[in-house]
Parts: sequence; C-alpha cells; structure tokens
Amino acid sequence: MAESHEQTTSSPTDNPVDPSHAWLELAPDYERARTREDSLDRLVEWPAQRDLLGDVAGRSVLDLGCGNGGKLAELVRDGAAASVGVDVSGNFLSVPVPGLELIQGDLNELDAVPGLAGRTFDRILFLQSFGYAKDPVRTLQTARAMLADDVFILLTKTQPIRYAVEQAERNRTSLGEEYFSTARFSYRSGWNEQITLTKRRYTIADLINVFSAAGLCIETAIEPQLSEDARGRYPHKQAWMNKYLGILVFKLRPHPGQ
Repeated sequence: MAESHEQTTSSPTDNPVDPSHAWLELAPDYERARTREDSLDRLVEWPAQRDLLGDVAGRSVLDLGCGNGGKLAELVRDGAAASVGVDVSGNFLSVPVPGLELIQGDLNELDAVPGLAGRTFDRILFLQSFGYAKDPVRTLQTARAMLADDVFILLTKTQPIRYAVEQAERNRTSLGEEYFSTARFSYRSGWNEQITLTKRRYTIADLINVFSAAGLCIETAIEPQLSEDARGRYPHKQAWMNKYLGILVFKLRPHPGQ
C-alpha cells in the first residue's frame, strides 16, 4: 500500500470514501508506475530501503502495506525467512514464492489480521504505507509489540515539504503557511487522475512526536537522492527532486526499557 494518500480520500465528485477503497482502485496503477525505468521508487526509494535493511538472511520480515508483495518477494529471495506481507487490496503476485505469505488485511486493524496473532518478526516495514494509518500511534504501538528482541521498524514517508510546496503553488500562498497549516487538503492522484485524495498534514516534528508517543526512537534517518549516474540519465527526475525533495526513511527501535 503506497503512501501519498493519507487518511480520507474522495472520489472525483468529492464524496468521501474509505481510504482502503481508494487503494483498491489505485493499487494496479501504482504497480504499473513503480515498474517504469525512471520510477523514483526504483531509482531512489527501494535502493535506500534495501540498504538500511541490511542482511536479511534468516530474518523474518513483516511488510505492512506490501502492495503486490514484490519487494518482500525480493527479500525472501535474498534469504529472509517466514515472511508475511499484508495489504488491503489483495492485489498480490500471481506466482507463489516459497517462504512468503501474503494476507489481505488492513494495517489499521493489525490485531484482527488472520495469521499474525502471537507472531513476532525481525523486521517490520511501512514502505510508503504509514500515511494510511487512521490512528498512527496505535498502529505503530501494535507493530512494535510484534517486534522480536533487538530488531527494528523501517518506515518511509513522503517528505512533508513536498506537499507544502505543491499547495503554496496552487493556493498562491507561502511555504510556511502551507507547511504549518493544520487543514486537510485535496489533490488528484498522479497514478490515476480520476481519483481525488484528501490528506492530513504532517510536519517533521509531528512525525518525531508520533514515533515517540508509540514508544519508538529514531536510530537512523536518511533523505536519499538520485545517484550521479541516474541524475545524468533522468534529468527530469532530478529537477523534480530539486523542487520536492523526495522521501524520508527512518529506522525505528523501541525506547530502551519499553
């Protein structure tokens, strides 16, 4: 379940619908976009995520909002064991991968997802899915309870400044006004312009405070950029990154003693 579509969504007629319903429509469009040669997921996000995950051989991985399960399948091929992907769309890989279990379920109701009760994992992933959490603190607390000892959550979030820049251009306001505004805002999905999405806003401080309230601390935070080679091959992507900054990637661990 990719991010960029947080909290409440609306149809082209601006009638509110459940965020999960929007993802059901958007999931195939997202997977198509992700496989493009110049996809920022391919060029920036996944390489950074994979690097922070480190050696996964023998490690169990839970991917919450896994999309079709393609990234988790790659981790299983790299040696991850007893790994599970959860996504509300159920739009999964058509060819089974040994050692990989894909479950249709909602990350907002992890306690009710079949097959997760009583299990723990060495890595838990929110790869551009955290924005779907209706109660982000509760969702992270539930995920934290499923962590095995001395392991971590990897969470990727769209840079909040990106949306502030877009809204400032659209509304002819200032960057600061939009970044610190608490009002929700709407925009059409870049994957499917027939769907309009309404987002809640986060500042970077909001994210840090949510992590802390969930009993997590930031071990590492990175803002990955295009490689020198990719900048040369895809100057239009570098121009986008120069303007909108890209993503934040956090490695989160439980607070000591919690």
